[in-house]
Order: sequence, then C-alpha cells, then structure tokens
Amino acid sequence: MMPPATKIDLTRAFKALYAPPARAPALVEVPEWPFLMIDGRGDPNTAAEYRAAIAALYSIAYPVKFAIKRATGRDYAVMPLEGLWWAGDQAAFAAADRSAWRWTLMIRQPDEATPAMVEAAVARIAKQKPSPALAQVRFERFAEGLAVQVLHRGPYADEYPTLARLHAFIEAQGYRPRGKHHEIYLTDPARTAPEKLRTVLRQPVSPRD
Repeated sequence: MMPPATKIDLTRAFKALYAPPARAPALVEVPEWPFLMIDGRGDPNTAAEYRAAIAALYSIAYPVKFAIKRATGRDYAVMPLEGLWWAGDQAAFAAADRSAWRWTLMIRQPDEATPAMVEAAVARIAKQKPSPALAQVRFERFAEGLAVQVLHRGPYADEYPTLARLHAFIEAQGYRPRGKHHEIYLTDPARTAPEKLRTVLRQPVSPRD
C-alpha cells in the first residue's frame, strides 16, 4: 500500500522567488524549471483568447497534479499563474497599448511532471470539454537566470510606480534589462479586492557593458 501523500507548497519551498519584499527590489537567480505554457496576444482585460488560455492551463495542471500524486505519493498545491509580457513595438508596451501586447501564460510544474502526463491530461480534457486552446499548450523547461524582482501590492493598473523602482534599481546596480517582463499572480483577481492583490514583478537582467 502506498503511504499517504504529503502535500507541499512549492511557493514556500522557494520563498525567495515567490515571496519577495515589497519595500525594495532584490537580485535573484532563477533556476530552470518545467512549465505548462501557452502564447497569445491582445488586451488581457478584454481578449477572449486570454481567458481561454488561462482555462486551458488550469484544466491540464490539475490532472497532472493527480497523476504525480498517484505515481509518487507526492501531493502539492498547483502553482500560481505567471505571465511573460512584451510587444513587437516596445513603445506600445511602454505606453500601455494593451491591444498590441503579446504574452506567454504559464504554470510551473514539479520536476516529477512528464510529457506523457501532460499528453494524457490534454487528451482527457479535450474529450470532456473541447477547446482550441488545449492544442496550443506546450510543456517545456524555461531558464530565466539572473533577475531583479519586487512585490507589487494593489491593482495591476497601478504597477507603473513599482516598475519604475524596479528599473531604477537595475540601473543603480550596474545591470540592464534583457528578455521579457515577468509577472507572477499570487492572488486570484476574481476573489481578491484590487487593493489586496499581490503580484511579483520580475525582470531578467545582465551586466551592463
């Protein structure tokens, strides 16, 4: 008989990366981890594609969680939604022209997750609740490396002063931004008052030449 599953919280196990201080940005090294990922574009507040992408990720993440629990006896809390954000025209991104935004939504997976588990979950959900977004989800490893991050408290629309502090810190420490703006949504906006939202804002960096 398999022993009772022990449940872990990966956000607590990697507290430095998922619970940064709000008072000041911090430099971190982010390991390579496996993720469920899906790409899209458009305003996250209005694009049906965005909502469908979130639904597809979670509909796969839970069956994978249960498959890992059956196979290993290890239980865990499904990780929070994360997003990479950019625009083909960075001026549009800086000006908050959301219709031009591109994004990759993702949910981190434990190392025990396998492609076979993900494929089985996709096949099962596709039969139960078909969605074009399911076929767009991919399972791959993502390496971010050196980054600066800070916790933002409050509405997403009020992130810009926090982002300004983040980028001022990057400049002051002798680094330059690289890659895509990264956000980790620690709270569910459907269940949390806007002023109580908590979001990790992360920017990969490299030494300035």
